[in-house]
Amino acid sequence: MNMRAVARHAGVSSATVSRVINGVGCVREETAQRVRQALEELNFVPNPVATTLKYGRSRTYGLIVPDLMNPFFCEVLREFESALVDNDQELLLACTESIESKLIGSVRRMLMRHVEGVVLLGSEFDTRAIEPLFKRRIPVVTVDRRRVQVGSSDVAIDFESGYRQAVQHLKELGHRRIGFIGGSNGIVTSQIRHGAFRQAMQAAGLTYDERLVRSGDYRIPGGIAGIRSLLKEPRRPTAVITANDLTAFGVMRGLHTSGIRVPDKMSVVGFDGIALSDAVNLSLTTIQISTREMVQACFKALDHTKANLTKRGLEISIRGSLVVRDSTGIARTRQRA
Repeated sequence: MNMRAVARHAGVSSATVSRVINGVGCVREETAQRVRQALEELNFVPNPVATTLKYGRSRTYGLIVPDLMNPFFCEVLREFESALVDNDQELLLACTESIESKLIGSVRRMLMRHVEGVVLLGSEFDTRAIEPLFKRRIPVVTVDRRRVQVGSSDVAIDFESGYRQAVQHLKELGHRRIGFIGGSNGIVTSQIRHGAFRQAMQAAGLTYDERLVRSGDYRIPGGIAGIRSLLKEPRRPTAVITANDLTAFGVMRGLHTSGIRVPDKMSVVGFDGIALSDAVNLSLTTIQISTREMVQACFKALDHTKANLTKRGLEISIRGSLVVRDSTGIARTRQRA
């Protein structure tokens, strides 16, 4: 089965079939519909390699993620692929596990497949690792790096707004001693989240206490270790805000094994709004980030960068919204009052 057979079936030229398949040139909609019907009836599948060689366009976009064990990245992946399928485009996925050598290898794969753009979820990498993409004039969008350059845009999560909402919610419930379990030490995004929490406490007129801050690892074990450490403080917090939902799950598990009920004796707030946050036995109050909005912003940034490769890229900010569930309640001090 080849394109000539499809052309004969549809009563058009091979060139017309090619233009419909590749979305180039002008074809009347009535003719295009006839070609699509012929493609379906004959079960014709175009050869993407041949298309790339002929037109220099692969209709493939790369997505590089740091950790597929984190459900948030999986939910972004689902939205990203859905957006591509809707536009008859392809996805090339790579997971780096935050290892630079794997990032370099992923970039090489992207170049070999002639991707038309790359979205990189992860702020911790040396710019030299993605330099080959710039040299090949491939548009790049980073997520939460908070830095742009020629040929590269950035989509950042507004942690400042999110943590302000979380702190204000807890303050209204009577909480004054609020702890924080952040991300891994030495990572820029961890510093940004920590700083956003501190600003939120100050904006709410509450005392920021460094003794109530712990580092985590963005995973459940880090949350468990962090809360166990906080429980050793002479004056424990009455509520804890975390760097992400997985850390919050770890906090709730650590509190449960310590015999401390949530939210009766301590409230917990996460950040991300992954689907699991509403599926666990005790649903999690969290700052929800719309992965659909994030992916839409990434494609907007890709389109802009693709059209302006000699200019600095876009900076787009994504705001989260507070979703109140079962893990937050009135502070113990207010309960006694």
